Amino acid sequence: MTLRAQEDAVPEEAEVPTEKLHEAIQDELEHEGGRLLKQVALTTALLAACAAVAALEAGATINEALLLKTEATRLQAEASDQWAFYQAKGIKSAVAEASRTSWLAIEKPPPASYADLQARYAREQGDIKKMAEEKQRERDQKERDADVLIHRHHGYADAVALLQVSIALGAVSALSRSRRVWFGSVALGLAGLVMGLVSALR
Repeated sequence: MTLRAQEDAVPEEAEVPTEKLHEAIQDELEHEGGRLLKQVALTTALLAACAAVAALEAGATINEALLLKTEATRLQAEASDQWAFYQAKGIKSAVAEASRTSWLAIEKPPPASYADLQARYAREQGDIKKMAEEKQRERDQKERDADVLIHRHHGYADAVALLQVSIALGAVSALSRSRRVWFGSVALGLAGLVMGLVSALR
């Protein structure tokens, strides 16, 4: 047989008897396992939706926590700048005091400008100190808020893990037609839901 004849002999489309397969599936669904499969499908779909919500919350909380940590780092830098400014004013005050002391050492009255400078630097140092301490308080609050969110994120992440395992068990129960495995899937799913709710309420 020539190559052309062989090509003509091959059917263009392979026909698969899908009608018989469809009927077999319908028959199986109507048997005792059909009800279990529907229950497994429903619970697995609900658990998948809950897992998606928990995953979104986990992502949102960690993003917000990272934003707060970044803000805390910026506030720490600003507080450090203020403390450096505070130190600079202290050095200027010490220089003014040293100059005033030099005048006193030669038994001459120091110019009044030295005392004025010292008073001004002390006043400025007080203002700078308040500002630096305020920045540090803000930084500490941002850090605390970020830590709460990170803790909440861990709760959501654990909930997602439990929900994913429960979905996998649901698939195993559907394949094995095991009601016990399905109960285990539902129990793990409920544990994941509780963990997610606790994290949301925290």
